[in-house]
Amino acid sequence: QVQLAESGGGLVQAGGSLRLSCAASGLIFSTRGMAWFRQAPGKERQFVAAISASGPTYYAESVKGRFTVSRDNAKNTVYLQMNSLKPEDTAIYSCAALRRGRTLYALATEYDVWGQGTQVTVSS
Repeated sequence: QVQLAESGGGLVQAGGSLRLSCAASGLIFSTRGMAWFRQAPGKERQFVAAISASGPTYYAESVKGRFTVSRDNAKNTVYLQMNSLKPEDTAIYSCAALRRGRTLYALATEYDVWGQGTQVTVSS
C-alpha cells in the first residue's frame, strides 16, 4: 500500500523553528520528486517546497531563505526544516509524491500520492 505519513508539526512561537518529516512506503521513493504543500483555514492549498529525485530544490517565494527541503533516500523520508516561522505560516502541511515524468513542481495536480497532513501553528 502506497502511503505518506507526516510528523513533526506543533505549536511554536513566532521566530521559532520546526522540522517536519514525511515517511514514504509502498513506492520507489528514490525515483520520485517530493513536495510540501500547505493549506490554511479558508484558503486554497499552496505550494511550499519541492525536491526532485536527483536533488534540485524549489521554493515558494514566501518561504525562500527560511525553509529548507531535503531527502534521505535510505530512510524513504523527506524533510522540511522551517526557521524564522511567522504567524502566516500557520496551516496544515502535507507532503506529496510527484507523478512519474512530471516536472511542474508547484502544481498540486502533478502529484498522485498525498499524506494526511500535520498541523503547524505559529503564535505571535
